[in-house]
Amino acid sequence: MKKQLMMFGPVLVFVVMSMFLAPTVYATNGMNLEGYGPIATGMGGASMAYDNGAAAVMNNPATLGLMPQGDRFDAAVGMLGPNITAEMTGMPDAKSSADAFFMPAMGWVRKTGKMSYGLGMFAQGGMGTEYEATSFMSGFQSMSFGPPANQGSANLPTRSEVSVGRLLIPVAYNVNPDLTIGGTVDFVWASMDMKMVMGGAQMQDMIYGTKAYGTISGSMLSALGTADPDGPVNWAYFNFSDKSDFTGKAKATGFAGKIGGVYKVNKQLTLGATYHSKTWLGDLEANGATVLMNVNPNDTVAGSIPAYNPATTMAITGKIKIKDFQWPQTVGVGMSYEASDKLMIAFDYKWINWAAVMKNFNISFTADDPATGQLDATLFQNWENQNVFMLGAGYKMTSEFTIRGGLNIANNPVPDKYMNPLFPAIEKNHVMLGAGYMVSKASSVDFSYTYAPEVKQTNGEGVTVAHSQMNAQLMYSYRF
Repeated sequence: MKKQLMMFGPVLVFVVMSMFLAPTVYATNGMNLEGYGPIATGMGGASMAYDNGAAAVMNNPATLGLMPQGDRFDAAVGMLGPNITAEMTGMPDAKSSADAFFMPAMGWVRKTGKMSYGLGMFAQGGMGTEYEATSFMSGFQSMSFGPPANQGSANLPTRSEVSVGRLLIPVAYNVNPDLTIGGTVDFVWASMDMKMVMGGAQMQDMIYGTKAYGTISGSMLSALGTADPDGPVNWAYFNFSDKSDFTGKAKATGFAGKIGGVYKVNKQLTLGATYHSKTWLGDLEANGATVLMNVNPNDTVAGSIPAYNPATTMAITGKIKIKDFQWPQTVGVGMSYEASDKLMIAFDYKWINWAAVMKNFNISFTADDPATGQLDATLFQNWENQNVFMLGAGYKMTSEFTIRGGLNIANNPVPDKYMNPLFPAIEKNHVMLGAGYMVSKASSVDFSYTYAPEVKQTNGEGVTVAHSQMNAQLMYSYRF
């Protein structure tokens, strides 16, 4: 008992620390990682029907019942290297400086008799970019539906950062030698930073025009006149960011859950299935947010917002909310096949219900001064559901050394028209390699490397994003 308590103490400390150091994770399957844990990631992300360690809490919790009797502790670190460039005709390319991010993960699992249980902490996913203040992404041509003559550059950096993590409590039960069921209760946390330019023509269209890309409303608009034909605002800039590489300024917490099952058809073939619920997150909120506005000289400014020369900018401070930001439900099925004592083949299919949670991006800003009022913006997203096919194999070169390889093939859920260069979650296919080495009967090391070839997508405003990635995961496992 003393030994077990000594082991569990550092695990708990690591979990608590990781909740405060949840890193940003960049998009692969939409906003999801392409795989969880280097064993699965080395095999294309396939993980539904074989023992892949504590990462089962993110994949299929029922596979925890396939582990041998005893305890297992996994500690991992991942590196994601997105390579993102925004392009527009007549403009120098804008390269995102967000190109290397590191994330911890861990899990402890115990199997005793027919029961398996434990604790895990994993990064779920996210997305983001960061463009320099001198790039065209800080000018209004990039988001303006055709640049009016009075638009130019704000000379302000533009960036986005979304991260979602989970603390998971899993339980699995061996109903009989062939059937195992399992589930998790997930505590979910999410955070977001944003520095986003909106041009006058974009705002004019969202207020008075065709509303092709979104809508803007709220009592704050009544303080702005409409005498200028180009609209009351030259540009606006939404800013909430905390300068941290690990957390975003706007935060929310909530819950979710998973259930799964594994069935051994025979000694060679195993089938698996899992369902991950949609999250129940609160609105992401941040105090101390700022909206910068530049008002056209022909407009009358009323209320508590003072008139400004067009060369100057007003700063309105207040509270920001990202309303109803959720992670989608997911359904996965898969199989593993022991072709020989040395070769295992795995195949999974996963359906991700992005359409239900990424229809709109809803921002609500309430000024600290009640007389200034509120501004509500809705940016259309209209993501499609995603189908992900994962195929992988593992081969034991020796009793200690295993090599792995796989493919992860998916459709891009982001429609061309609404692809935002700040949120280019457009990757589709991944090629994966991995290896594992048993250092001793108790210790092992696993590694995976993922390459996502470059994809390009052009949105309805003529901005093209080129996106590729190189990702890696390294894990140490200890059994006792």
